[in-house]
Amino acid sequence: MRARQLEVFIAVMRASTVTAAARMLNISQPALSQILLHTEDELGFTLFERVKGRLRPTPDALEIFPDAERLSAGLEGLRRKTTDLRLGRAGLVRVAASPPPAMAILPRAFTRFREQHPNILLRSHSAPIAAIVDMLRAGDASLGVAMDDRLPPDIEAEVIGSIGFACLLPAGHVLQKKTELMLADLVGQELISYRGNTRPADVLAHAAHAQGVTLSPSLEIDASISAVSFVQAGLGVGLVDALLPWEQFTGVAVRPLANGPELPIALLSSRARALSRADEMMRHEIRVACAAVLSEHRAKP
Repeated sequence: MRARQLEVFIAVMRASTVTAAARMLNISQPALSQILLHTEDELGFTLFERVKGRLRPTPDALEIFPDAERLSAGLEGLRRKTTDLRLGRAGLVRVAASPPPAMAILPRAFTRFREQHPNILLRSHSAPIAAIVDMLRAGDASLGVAMDDRLPPDIEAEVIGSIGFACLLPAGHVLQKKTELMLADLVGQELISYRGNTRPADVLAHAAHAQGVTLSPSLEIDASISAVSFVQAGLGVGLVDALLPWEQFTGVAVRPLANGPELPIALLSSRARALSRADEMMRHEIRVACAAVLSEHRAKP
């Protein structure tokens, strides 16, 4: 029994007349009668007896009716599901991001996305770049956001912006008198910054060499957010990305790094895995959120 035949059978069972059933399905009475007769021919038994203008279900029809209703409910659920997916009303979006974009960009992107698609489940993972690549490959995340575009060929990296660096100063530090700092100002300071062989460390080392400066962190970190507690404890000056909203942390003075290098902000996906419609909508929101965050950053005095 095909889907349309199933609909007609259930409609006639519920309405008891061809006229009422045809009205329920918004088709003509002759068309419904033809579908019903064709269904009975295919099944090899009669579904209804015609009695005084009404259709009386046969024992065979009564026997299959509960199964037909269950099938119809399943088909209706499938229709709703496919419609929701097409309109972006259902599904799951998984985004893996390194801590700076996870804290600065994703909240804005998720807020806009949730306003438009409240029924889509969102899942966020905060992870280093190597773990993000593994998650994209395995399908554990459909999108990634990281501050690195030097990735393997099977990972697509769309650069959606760039951001400079900032200096985090302990309370009362002598460099607080300056409104912005240069790399040269950090020479001789106890420096808290990225470990070697990472994108931020490489970018900073190249800029320092170009400016004739030698920087040597005394405390190396993997994630910029971990610098906060060390700076608050007075262990040194943090040299970190400027993407995170550092001003929200107490006991830390923030100064921009002038004439410094910039880090790319990349939107990542696996070339081997197609994105769902919901993934594509989230990708758009991440682009919009990144642009807004960077615009606000540039507008800071």
